[in-house]
Amino acid sequence: MTEMIAPHTTSVSRLRRSRWAEAVLRWLLRRLTYGSLTLVDHEGRHHFGKGLPHFEVTVSDTRAYSALVRHGSVGYGESYTEGWWDVADLTAFTQFVIRNMDPVLHHLDILARRSAPLTALTRRFQRVNRARDKANITAHYDLGNAFYALMLDPTMSYSCAFFNQPEVSLEEASIAKLDMLCRKLDLGPADHLLEIGTGWGGLAVYAASTYGCRVTSVTISDAQFAYASALVEERGLDELVSIRNQDYRDIQGTFDKLVSVEMVEAIGWRQLDTYFAKCASLVKADGLVAIQAIVIEDFSYERTKNSQDFIKDLIFPGGFLPSLGAIVTSSSSVSDLRLIDVEDIGRHYAETLRRWRANLDQYPDAYERFGLSPSFERMWRMYLQYSEAAFLERHISDVQLIFAKREWHSPLRATARHA
Repeated sequence: MTEMIAPHTTSVSRLRRSRWAEAVLRWLLRRLTYGSLTLVDHEGRHHFGKGLPHFEVTVSDTRAYSALVRHGSVGYGESYTEGWWDVADLTAFTQFVIRNMDPVLHHLDILARRSAPLTALTRRFQRVNRARDKANITAHYDLGNAFYALMLDPTMSYSCAFFNQPEVSLEEASIAKLDMLCRKLDLGPADHLLEIGTGWGGLAVYAASTYGCRVTSVTISDAQFAYASALVEERGLDELVSIRNQDYRDIQGTFDKLVSVEMVEAIGWRQLDTYFAKCASLVKADGLVAIQAIVIEDFSYERTKNSQDFIKDLIFPGGFLPSLGAIVTSSSSVSDLRLIDVEDIGRHYAETLRRWRANLDQYPDAYERFGLSPSFERMWRMYLQYSEAAFLERHISDVQLIFAKREWHSPLRATARHA
């Protein structure tokens, strides 16, 4: 008898949760401070807010309300992935959501900062799990090299490009970013460069072929290791470039320079000190370290590092975004690295993401051909457009940081001779 009434009980419970969440969401929407929205659902059309921008959101499944109210950012992404709601311009709508959520998030930031000392105590109970780290990397980067080849440019750079001019191609912008890092490191034929986080080998190949340096590059992604190794062989760079399938924590020796591009986000905030201590130990006393990182604003760091969001839940499991302050605090407290240069290139990331999305849009069957479901396609679109909106709103950014070891000195300028 219990089995007979259980489905009905579950249905009633779900309906009650849905109605409660719908009431809460409409209460929140009546308090919009920026723009307006028309909500179209089973009960008709409902208008909230005033002025521009205006959006029309169609809700096809009332489970969207519970997901949004109960699970925040995670629910936002999951409910869109499931096709429970839709909107014409997802990027602009996400900007609209971010702006209206700012006051709420500001209060949550304050609470998180006040409770930070207590939260920090949890560090001692968290154990390092390398198997989990590798599984997290595999979950994202081992989707298939062919899939990423459709999305990225020929350099296979999966990081922020640098658009010197609006009309340059994505490939040209990626090469400009690679060259920026090489020049900031002052690379030359006498240098041995260590790269933590190989990606698909674009930076290692570019540095060796353009600046003549030796490169050792490490990754824990099997798919990227295979691709980068083949690329090095194809370009005839075997004598200059060595690709290793190795955890950065196991690297031994010392190198002249070190570079790590958007890899720090994958280590988790509890490993930030370990990361910088290891980087410093691998570089000679007069060496340089270049870190390119996606960062959250300092005021929001304590909240975001301890909470789940759509990106951490579905796209980059185990990931986190450091803040510039957290990076500087960590690097200066566990190493002799000193920050000598900072450049914010975050304004270029929104365009990079737009170009990646445009590349995939050229292939209507891009997802289907790799056996990826329609819900995966919606999830991936949410990922690209959610991230684009966050960069447009400067909610997050991307920075290139150059650190110097204690015996490094900048080249002396030539002085004019006086008669």
